[in-house]
Amino acid sequence: MKTIIVVDDNPSILVAVKMLLGRYFGRVITLSSPNTVINAIREEKADVVLLDMNFSAGINTGNEGLFWLSEIKSRYPNLPVILFTAYADIGLAVRGIKEGASDFIVKPWDNDRMVETLLKYTSPRQASATLAATTGGGMYWGDSEGMRQLRSLVEKVSCTDANILLTGENGTGKELLAREIHALSNRRGCPMVAVDMGAITETLFESELFGHVKGAFTDARAARAGKFEAANGGTLFLDEIGNLPFHLQAKLLAALQNRSIVRVGSNSPIEVDIRLVSATNKDLQQMVDRSLFREDLLYRINTIRLEIPPLRKRPGDIAPLSAVFLARYAAAYGKPALRLSDTAIELLAAQSWYGNIRELQHTIEKAVIISDGDTIEASSFDFPAKKDAAQPSNESTTLEEMEYNMIRNAMNTHKGNLSLVAAQLGISRQTLYNKIKRYEL
Repeated sequence: MKTIIVVDDNPSILVAVKMLLGRYFGRVITLSSPNTVINAIREEKADVVLLDMNFSAGINTGNEGLFWLSEIKSRYPNLPVILFTAYADIGLAVRGIKEGASDFIVKPWDNDRMVETLLKYTSPRQASATLAATTGGGMYWGDSEGMRQLRSLVEKVSCTDANILLTGENGTGKELLAREIHALSNRRGCPMVAVDMGAITETLFESELFGHVKGAFTDARAARAGKFEAANGGTLFLDEIGNLPFHLQAKLLAALQNRSIVRVGSNSPIEVDIRLVSATNKDLQQMVDRSLFREDLLYRINTIRLEIPPLRKRPGDIAPLSAVFLARYAAAYGKPALRLSDTAIELLAAQSWYGNIRELQHTIEKAVIISDGDTIEASSFDFPAKKDAAQPSNESTTLEEMEYNMIRNAMNTHKGNLSLVAAQLGISRQTLYNKIKRYEL
């Protein structure tokens, strides 16, 4: 495995890049200053260097990067050096390449392109194969015991064709994990097709999953393949499978058992070869006990069950995840010098994060948007006062806040069982699902 040295004065960027590249390099050495880069290259036997262009506050000329490029190339002329800058100056890029740089990466970066570029100068044959298997950022595993156990299981089962059921609270990253499983599987060269089961209307269920022939129904002006056919040879990911109405579950079960589908309006079966990964935040066994979910379908989709622990049970991951999101949004909104203060990190670590990683992501993005200086302080976050989650708020000032609190309290009361939540609130499950999406619950 190769060794890469990344030199950048922004610690958030170093954390983000290290997590991304850790999947592709044996060692990722990060330096916050170029002053030690020459010694690091010699001691670590680096195979490639990713070098920032600016290190002094307020200086954006790129001259520092060009100086250290010259220093590196004078001692290690054959070592690939990739320049890294937040300022997409084509003239500077051309100058850097003329002076010995192998390539140029502009912040904010594209994960796939960065990986492909760096691997191109270390393992050219690996670069194209690796790029095909990347997942646009990949799963963040962290160092908690629960996540280490999960990763071990994922590595064991990904290479099989066993059907997998992913469970966990909203916002824990179930779709990211599904993509990680696909990327590690023998099917990674074929597509992974994701279907949000809660967003498909009952009337379009068969057409969306199984496809239809021309003239099968009004507006069916042309034949169309469904999700099963689109995923043929690859992975079909059924998200929020617990939202599938009971009377439609038999049709899904038949397709899985027969390994074939019939398009709407046709009598001809079409064989499909898919690996099924499903996800839910519900207790499906409890739904089976209440006759809301077919037991035979649960057995079919639940060969392997993987549960992602909530963020509040892995508090050590909050700070590094915050750094990742800070680097992403600071670059996206043109504020690359932004940092989190120690008190801000302490405040983030103290939160319960019932919305999990998704909630943390949105919190960091909002703080980046409203920040004025170079440091995000604890005061930049507007967390509500802690209260008993089972009790409705009496301090709501708008209808939206009242609706948000009613839905959240009902979800806590019924432990995420959306059928019971919808019944309590007197709305349909589809309406409830749309509101959950809206309020990011």
